[in-house]
Amino acid sequence: MINSIELFSGTGGLALGLHQAGFKPRALFEWDKDSCNNVKANIESGFPDVQDWNVIQADVRLVDYKNYSGIQFVTGGPPCQPFSLGGKHKAYTDARDMFPEAVRAVRELHPQGFIFENVKGLLRKSFSTYFNYILLQLTHPEIVAKKGADWLDHLKTLEQHHTSGIHTGLEYNVIFRLINAADYGIPQMRHRVVIVGFRSDLNASWSFPAPTHSKEKLFYAQNIDGSYWDEHSISRKNRPVSEIQKHGASMYQLAVNTSKKRWRTVRDALKNLPDPQSAGAAKYNNHEFKGGAKHYAGHSGSVMDEPSKTIKAGAHGVPGGENMLVLDSGALRYYTVRESARIQTFPDDYIFNGSWTESMRQIGNAVPVELAKIIGDSVVKQMQRIC
Repeated sequence: MINSIELFSGTGGLALGLHQAGFKPRALFEWDKDSCNNVKANIESGFPDVQDWNVIQADVRLVDYKNYSGIQFVTGGPPCQPFSLGGKHKAYTDARDMFPEAVRAVRELHPQGFIFENVKGLLRKSFSTYFNYILLQLTHPEIVAKKGADWLDHLKTLEQHHTSGIHTGLEYNVIFRLINAADYGIPQMRHRVVIVGFRSDLNASWSFPAPTHSKEKLFYAQNIDGSYWDEHSISRKNRPVSEIQKHGASMYQLAVNTSKKRWRTVRDALKNLPDPQSAGAAKYNNHEFKGGAKHYAGHSGSVMDEPSKTIKAGAHGVPGGENMLVLDSGALRYYTVRESARIQTFPDDYIFNGSWTESMRQIGNAVPVELAKIIGDSVVKQMQRIC
């Protein structure tokens, strides 16, 4: 097991996936009371993977790491609102930017490595200089800002140190990648930046796991051999018009030439879940119908036979209808909490004890559990090799 601590743990998606891969979190820090209470509710309900978790509601700016010796990895998702495409894009001027605290944890704990996740907006062109600043801080966490210096002054100091060739003290080899969760079998179009670092003295040789699923293979299964429809017992008369019939076979060769699995769809994710208004829905946690979904421009919902739109927290409503579902009949309704949890690959027995709005916020802020496990598995294998 890899001893770790998690910052900004939310409702536990990243921690849960990493735990399944072999991480053992000594502590999970989260300032939001509702998120902490939700993880604690799963501990109390007997959910097996979280029984040893120590969930601490705290402002990470006040955490003293002296009591956490022997931590091998620091993980977490620093609050994304400063960089979110749906937010106000304040970045380093936003008090919610917690990357400095992620760096402090690395500086004080000297872990063997770290895994941090954030939104695609972090790679916006307007944030490029600040993103480089984040990476350099994580590379050289002991090079701290001088008193009174602003972040640009500190960036200059880091750049000078980084290019000097004289690197003593704590240093990390840091890489990042923009990942689409759908390419790893998550039934959702979710683009996220993942940053991974290994301490430079470990001689690690790690790279991101290769994508395992593809759009082309889904095209093949739906339009060439029909296996997708067969899996879901959908008769030929009830299948949509083939893309080949509409547009020809331009994607055929691409589909044939990939050895990857097909993208997973909303229909795959919701398989065996009864309609939330049926009698059988009561057998599933958090599977209650919520009415009031409406279609309007830019707010259209996710269709059944593609990966879901990104499940979002939505501070002021949810743009694009990401938390809505278009049924086969064409009717529109909101995802239930359980359906959203499935899209985010939470196990069915992981419960959410808040309101629909609060539960959807927590789920939307989470890392897909299965994606976290895939990354965690590859890191564990690397650590087993070098330790």
